[in-house]
Amino acid sequence: MEDIVFCKGGGCTAKLGADVLKHILSKIPKGEKDISLLVGYDSSDDAAVYRISDDMAIVQTLDFFPPMVDDPYIFGQIAAANALSDVYAMGGEVKTALNIVCFPEKMDLNILGKIMQGGAKKVNEAGATLAGGHSIADDSVKYGLSVMGLVNPDKIYENNKAEPADILILTKKLGVGLVCNAQRVGQAFKGSLDEAIESMTTLNKKASEISRNYEIHACTDVTGFGFLGHLNEMINNNVSAEIDSISIPVIKGALHYAEEFLLTAAAQRNRNHVADNVDFSENITFAMEELLFDPQTSGGLLFAVKKEDALPFLKELKNEGLPAAIVGHFTQKKEKNIYIK
Repeated sequence: MEDIVFCKGGGCTAKLGADVLKHILSKIPKGEKDISLLVGYDSSDDAAVYRISDDMAIVQTLDFFPPMVDDPYIFGQIAAANALSDVYAMGGEVKTALNIVCFPEKMDLNILGKIMQGGAKKVNEAGATLAGGHSIADDSVKYGLSVMGLVNPDKIYENNKAEPADILILTKKLGVGLVCNAQRVGQAFKGSLDEAIESMTTLNKKASEISRNYEIHACTDVTGFGFLGHLNEMINNNVSAEIDSISIPVIKGALHYAEEFLLTAAAQRNRNHVADNVDFSENITFAMEELLFDPQTSGGLLFAVKKEDALPFLKELKNEGLPAAIVGHFTQKKEKNIYIK
């Protein structure tokens, strides 16, 4: 499959670094404030939210990237699941999606067909409607979705509203970037990529739906900026976070690949961006550090949930077969944003 097999920087590893984005976004003229825009890009949140009535708001997002696996049908599923996730991270319900396609004209169009079939499968699974899209000829393959959802304006999950004593629950395992990198160079363990693919193709729909039964103060999905990058975006002026590294759910082989230095450039960009805000205790290994900086593609949701709701919420997630775990908690503001123990 030529370019698809060994595409450079596939999945969310292809994201521009957070430092670069922050610099660029700071120079964009914002114009007059629209009071109906409830969530924009100021807080680095997962999607925009625009109020259209007292009890309804539109959630708008888009995401696309190059392949990270050599099966076009699976790649389509992963890219779609990743794009849909932003709506779930805001507490919304997906309604429509538009395809975003970049494809070389000389490549076999059957490959493009498989990619789009995979994407459609996940849109249908989300209970949404694929309503069209846009394509351009390019020198490499890229695919994703522009997604529209709905949410009650009073029930939006913003990423930076956590409170002291909130419990952190992560709904998927970490290690996708490390696993895909190991697979690309032929050093992945048997079953490791299968576990990563299962994780990446799993919608965050069920986790988001279950969460509505509990008091959620903040939420984000863990993608290209890694666990620590996205957790750092959840920090506000009132809180810091303490993470129990032993409780982190991990895809098979991921820590070993980190020990073997099968790392991504995106993980290093994540480290450069957020490391000054993180305190690692002496017992934290290099491999664990890399896992926490590892860019995830179609990663899990990271919830800040009221302490009393954490255990029943976790039980419901696990009853649905999700590898969710309590990975830490928020505290009153300390010197650093994040403490890893």
